[in-house]
Amino acid sequence: MTNEERNNLIMSKLSIYLNNYSDYITKEMIDNIKKEFGFNDLESFKIILTSLLEITDKELIHEFDKIVFELDKNKYEDNLYYKNISFKNIKSNKWSFRYESYKPYEAFVFNDLRKINDKLYPCIGYFKEEYKYPAVLENNREWMLITPNEIETMEKPINEATGNVLTYGLGLGYYAYMVSMKEDVKTVTIVEKDKEIIELFNKYILPQFRFKDKIRIINMDAFEYFKKNIYYDFVFVDIWHDPSDGIDLYLKFKNLEKKNIKYSYWIEDTIKCYIE
Repeated sequence: MTNEERNNLIMSKLSIYLNNYSDYITKEMIDNIKKEFGFNDLESFKIILTSLLEITDKELIHEFDKIVFELDKNKYEDNLYYKNISFKNIKSNKWSFRYESYKPYEAFVFNDLRKINDKLYPCIGYFKEEYKYPAVLENNREWMLITPNEIETMEKPINEATGNVLTYGLGLGYYAYMVSMKEDVKTVTIVEKDKEIIELFNKYILPQFRFKDKIRIINMDAFEYFKKNIYYDFVFVDIWHDPSDGIDLYLKFKNLEKKNIKYSYWIEDTIKCYIE
């Protein structure tokens, strides 16, 4: 099997599972495997998952050691935004803010896709207990979530941000909140084209920001603002839902970059895996 065949097999099977059966594995199934074979939770989960995916090749099964991870719920619940920003069930014409949850042993993508020696390794995680997370939905479609995936994939652009920061895309304000908490960040400018979500954010979420005076929101299309001759120390772009709708936008932004400004893009490592 070539690396391309191997990648296509793993990615396609996992995609079907995550989109249609992500909560299929239960605690009872895990406990049965543990009792019969003496494995721990993670080993039992991988055995059940690879069986459900109909993966029989021993080498491929072994590679799931680099794909599937048991996550620590406490790590993510200790996140500053998660601890300090609370949500009510908020609804408008097309937007709604509410809490969603992962069931125990429900599988989900929790970090960027990795490419090692031309082999693709997704990061699939699960919790042993229910995990609740804030979500913003557009016409009942999940648009922005504060899940382990957002926390992990934004860690680097948060750490790198300094000075006057510009971010494209508002969502639940996670990125803006996290960088505003940094002493070396002076201002955070957010460009968001949807006026309705800005109004909801200003009413319900921004008042909870500790350093709300650092925040400035501009109601404008991202590309129109991107063309303006305005300098920022750091620019973070987060206006796509996933790689399928992000590749073209990512490439368009890359072609418009200006010199002497540091840029960062949400799930850039994953996008690069698809275009390189």
